[in-house]
Amino acid sequence: MNPRVWLVTSLLCASAPVLSLSLAPEEFFASRQLACVLAEESLGYLSEEEYGERTHTVLDGFEEGERDAILAKALGYYDGLMFSIASDDIEQVNERLESFVSSDSCAAQGFRNVTVSL
Repeated sequence: MNPRVWLVTSLLCASAPVLSLSLAPEEFFASRQLACVLAEESLGYLSEEEYGERTHTVLDGFEEGERDAILAKALGYYDGLMFSIASDDIEQVNERLESFVSSDSCAAQGFRNVTVSL
């Protein structure tokens, strides 16, 4: 697991006593956005500064408890992407993450990979 993802997971587990993962629509949308940020960071697409800025942008406007729930849901989704992949199979992990980052799920953030043929 990526060290930053592990750190965020550890902080989340230590911070809030009980989290409700029942999310309002805007919280659910934010959790998907944050999952995209985590995937891009894992692939090395984001610098530490970009990662921090994007994470802050996604979570801005939510209360602390809502942020914890959004983060927990994003981490769960991110972890679900890796289901049935051996942790040492870097090629398959990267393929799965790249597929997710280029999917419509991440396109809602305003980023989209485009191929143009001339």
